[in-house]
Amino acid sequence: MTKLKIKSGDKVRVIAGDHRGEEGKVVKVLIADNKAIVEGVNMISKHTKPSASNPQGGIVKKEAPLHISNLMLVEDGKTTRVGYRTEDGKKVRFSKKSDKAI
Repeated sequence: MTKLKIKSGDKVRVIAGDHRGEEGKVVKVLIADNKAIVEGVNMISKHTKPSASNPQGGIVKKEAPLHISNLMLVEDGKTTRVGYRTEDGKKVRFSKKSDKAI
C-alpha cells in the first residue's frame, strides 16, 4: 500500500486538468485508487432513479474523485510539497517550502 501525502481535511489546489487553479477541502481519500474527493471541485451530474430515500429521483450534483498527482497542499495561501521526518520519536508531515510541521 502506498503512503499518500494528502489527508482528508487538508486544503488543496488543483494543479492540472480542467479544474486547474480551484481550491477546496479534501472530503475523502480513496487510497486504493490514489484519488481524493475535493469539496466543490470536479462536480458531476448523476441521474438517480426514484427510491425510498429519494422518491422524486432526478439529477443530483456531486463531486467526482481527482487523482492525487493533480492536487497540491496549500499552506498560508501558497502551494507546497510535503515531506516526512521524525520529531520526538513521531513521524510528522512538513512543508518543504516553509520547513514547518503540518
